Amino acid sequence: MQDITLVVMAAGIGSRFGGGIKQLTPVGPNGELIIDYSIYDALEAGFNKVVFIIRKDIEKEFREIIGNRMEKKCKVAYVFQELEDIPKEFQVPQGRVKPWGTGQAILACKGVVNEPFAIINADDYYGKQAFVNLYDFLKEHANDTYHYCAAGFILKNTLSDNGGVTRGICNVNADGYLEGVDETPGVVKTKNGVKLLDSDRVIDENAHVSMNMWGVTPEYIDLLENGFSKFLEQIDDNPLKAEYLLPIIMDQLIQEKKVSVKVLETPDRWFGVTYAEDKDTVIQAFQSLVEKGVYTSPL
Repeated sequence: MQDITLVVMAAGIGSRFGGGIKQLTPVGPNGELIIDYSIYDALEAGFNKVVFIIRKDIEKEFREIIGNRMEKKCKVAYVFQELEDIPKEFQVPQGRVKPWGTGQAILACKGVVNEPFAIINADDYYGKQAFVNLYDFLKEHANDTYHYCAAGFILKNTLSDNGGVTRGICNVNADGYLEGVDETPGVVKTKNGVKLLDSDRVIDENAHVSMNMWGVTPEYIDLLENGFSKFLEQIDDNPLKAEYLLPIIMDQLIQEKKVSVKVLETPDRWFGVTYAEDKDTVIQAFQSLVEKGVYTSPL
């Protein structure tokens, strides 16, 4: 059977695990991490391989806290996102300390991931249905190049009670295909609906949003590689902070008519610890899921 892989972007996890790193905040009744639930849901949906994108300086700790447990459940591989991993004709700008964003993260999978794969963030909880949707799509379209999918969350199910968030608001056509992604910062929940921070602009609370959960086939990595050089050529205005980001890249590819992206609506509520104050809400949400029998405890 062909592998269908889950790629987990975890290079943003800091060193000195346990020192307040939000990706490693226990949220389950028995100390489970968000990433534990994501991988559990992915394997249940049918994924049979996990690739972790990390940094070399956290490899030892990552394997001890997460990787070794996961290696007992499925095939696991590791790839590394590093600031210096750029085409040889470019140089890292003086003073730059952070890697180049989620697009560069997926580029680290070149040569390791040669099968259809889903992409997720390590610190986001997506719910069961999203993994089922992506797995079924990737299995059906495993040989369809440039034909991708995105989990389409409902905006009101992805907001924090404690402040503004950035969301990729999707423009979806009547056939359910993505026509564009508008990366929108400062999206806040109010008593009267959803709007932009410090603005009167109201946003449809039922709009689809991307939460960086994509389903693609291997040639996508080549598209990222081609685009990365162009990105690096154009960072003069912001060389220390410019990022090569998946939603923006996907939007560009759609506008250039190089790919098609089916939006797979998921009704599940997204959880994440955007703010420290979100932690208690997330813990309560997982406790509720356990009480309803969605998950066992321990997982």
